[in-house]
Amino acid sequence: MAASPLTSQQYAVENATEAIEFCYRLGWTDGLPVVPPTESRVREFLEYAGREPHDVLGGVPDRRRVITAEKAAINAVMAGCLPAYAPVVFAALQAMSRPAFCLSGASASTGGSAILTIVSGPVAVELGINAGGNAFGPGSRANATIGRALRLVLFNVCGATPGTVDRSTLGHPGKYTYCIAEDEGTSPWEPLRVQLGFPAEVSTVTVMAAEGPHQVSNHVSNEPEGLLLTFADVLRATAFSGGKYVVVIAPEHLAVLAAGGWSRRRVQEYLAANARRTIADLKRYGRLPGPIREGDEAEWRHVVQDPDDLLVVAAGGEAGGFSAIIPPWNGGRTSLPQTQAVGVCVECD
Repeated sequence: MAASPLTSQQYAVENATEAIEFCYRLGWTDGLPVVPPTESRVREFLEYAGREPHDVLGGVPDRRRVITAEKAAINAVMAGCLPAYAPVVFAALQAMSRPAFCLSGASASTGGSAILTIVSGPVAVELGINAGGNAFGPGSRANATIGRALRLVLFNVCGATPGTVDRSTLGHPGKYTYCIAEDEGTSPWEPLRVQLGFPAEVSTVTVMAAEGPHQVSNHVSNEPEGLLLTFADVLRATAFSGGKYVVVIAPEHLAVLAAGGWSRRRVQEYLAANARRTIADLKRYGRLPGPIREGDEAEWRHVVQDPDDLLVVAAGGEAGGFSAIIPPWNGGRTSLPQTQAVGVCVECD
């Protein structure tokens, strides 16, 4: 059976350099050069995932925007993705298109969130998605281009271009690309995907509308309680606006927790209990309106209401007592992280 035709408009240009400049002129880039999305490259990407061009992956209904496999493939090619990345890119787009993710708000807000993507499972190793040193930084094609593909889809398919629909006050560098893998080899706990209800043999992609990483530095504590109080202190500096947080724990800190015999659940419960501030403090520093009243010094507000609101993930390099807290977009109560299985029909709804 002949392959279904591509329906996107095609343009004739003299060479690859002119193709890149053409994309700049039409506003189709994130500010960096793109790979020209030739028909052969787009087809190869679709074929790897076993998708037809017209397959619908998701969209933004209130903007009347639909993400088809063809449009996703075009933008992934432009981002520099290899065809092997297609199942991960498509799974992430499906996850972020769910109503609970609130893609419209997350991509338009003045809060300036980015789409954090966490890949868990065998596919992360197969594709070389970095979970180790410099996980959030440069150096890995898979990390850089998978995350970038999602951003280009937001630009070119969903209409979320800066200064128009995207009204970010500041934004952050994760809006170029924001993709890591879970480091299962270092983690003393079950993988994130298993905690979220998926079989261990299945790979997953978790997406979250998120701020940039807030670094946690502790080179002193050799006991879990002292170490985690540093994490709680960083959590206390965030917006208290609800939603789920990601806690990225690197190997040196994981070793302290593992030596103390702490489970992931115990870590979640300890942080949920200790990441708190008094109502008086929140009013004093402009986090809540109104004057300080009697009783405010003794009344506490917690950053998260439930330990399950903390997604604890192992990632990062072996050298250095550093980890990270990643807060949700400040509309976190309306945009919740979503997880999608890669390449199989397993849902987490």
